[in-house]
Amino acid sequence: MTQQSLFIIKPDGVERKLVGNIIARFEKKGFKIVKLKMLTFTKEMAEEFYLEHKSKPFFAELVSFIISGKVVAAVIEGNNVISTTREMVGTTKSFEAAPGSIRGDYGLGVTNNIIHASDSTESFEREVNIVFK
Repeated sequence: MTQQSLFIIKPDGVERKLVGNIIARFEKKGFKIVKLKMLTFTKEMAEEFYLEHKSKPFFAELVSFIISGKVVAAVIEGNNVISTTREMVGTTKSFEAAPGSIRGDYGLGVTNNIIHASDSTESFEREVNIVFK
């Protein structure tokens, strides 16, 4: 089933010059890049983006981190792209992510875990409208 997904290389990934390596993984997997841009989240964008976590104790940390530097956002397309991307990205806590996953290979923590990826079609629709307004 062809679908689209969003991933965002977070400020730590951009700062560590991992953008090319990460994008190459998705291209090698056979996914097509449909949209690509570099941006800096505003506080308002970040709060809207992470709205589902607003009541959680780590919300402020998420917002603060994503606005701390430039990010690279991409919309990719392909068969089962959402579930495959989530598998490629790895679990949120980098120290628990499988070796070979993006977070397993590059992540240094929970917040500074290199990358965000949409976890469902609904999340993709909401997130892409924030990032690619």
